[in-house]
Amino acid sequence: MSSLRPLHRPRTSVSSRLALPLGALLLSLPLAACGSEDSDAEAAGSAEETFEAVTIEHAFGETEIDEAPERVVTWGWGSGDAAIALGVVPVAMPKNSYGATEEGYMPWQKEALDASGAEEPTLLTEATEPPFEEIAAAAPDLILANYSGITEADYEKLSKIADTVAYPDQPWATPWRDVITTVGEALGKADEAEQLLEDIDGEVAAAAEAHPEFEGRTIAAVAIDPSAFYVYRAADPRVQFLEDLGFTLAPSVGELDTEETTFYYTISTEEVDKLTSDVLLSYAADEATVEKIARDPAMQAMQQFRDGTVASVVGESYVSSVSPPTALSLTWGLDTFVESLVPAVEAAG
Repeated sequence: MSSLRPLHRPRTSVSSRLALPLGALLLSLPLAACGSEDSDAEAAGSAEETFEAVTIEHAFGETEIDEAPERVVTWGWGSGDAAIALGVVPVAMPKNSYGATEEGYMPWQKEALDASGAEEPTLLTEATEPPFEEIAAAAPDLILANYSGITEADYEKLSKIADTVAYPDQPWATPWRDVITTVGEALGKADEAEQLLEDIDGEVAAAAEAHPEFEGRTIAAVAIDPSAFYVYRAADPRVQFLEDLGFTLAPSVGELDTEETTFYYTISTEEVDKLTSDVLLSYAADEATVEKIARDPAMQAMQQFRDGTVASVVGESYVSSVSPPTALSLTWGLDTFVESLVPAVEAAG
């Protein structure tokens, strides 16, 4: 799989501290996860008693969930993190390779699972389409794919296995907040999801307040490799996160938009100078990649490279933590992400 984040999700698929919201979430994970069978049964019975049936509309229709899910499988990105953050450990979830542990967990997932004491989920094979046999083997009663690239045909197959929730409109374009609220609704934890968002928003707001220099600065977010120059569109959760920090999406992003996909488009190296902005944010796997990009003569056509207003998020795990952000990853990498923006913003000023 490519190290570039535009290709991270479309499989058509610590910082130095543990952020307070994540820490609070870890403490709130059910003790039943590591308790006796009796306590497990008691917790399940309590969930059944309090669960209210819900109907969730999505791109392929609507899904009715009549009983509290007990065996949840997630596919795509972010749904598994939201479930874990809300105290429900999936029985199966996607395996990751980019920025992940040897087992295939993202570092924030591993931290949360270790802290919960729960049995680790089965990791599903990375693939272009869902691994239907593996998902069926997990015997789920609910499949969450609300930030994914599943097709209608995929949805029909998954629905024969268990109730399935797809994305609300377009593949790979669900706002990160909506991923959390939809998972909360499906699990009968809508109130907990709202509280989780309040906690996360509080962290992001504090970061924005600590950096008033971000406010109103125009920004374009990109991923670059020798063969392509990817630009993230306004609908992408990465861009929405930058706006939460006070930035404004550069008008040039919309002017050049080819609507190639739901969340990014490519431009040729002959046109990169047209992508103007106060700050250019580039995601890169390592420092060697950053240096290679900076030396590329084509990049020197961009005013941002000449003026030193290019910010780089470096490191596979940190790139993944905001590509796009999730219920667990956003605060995990927030400090590092914010600090990576500061020099470029200061140079722009």
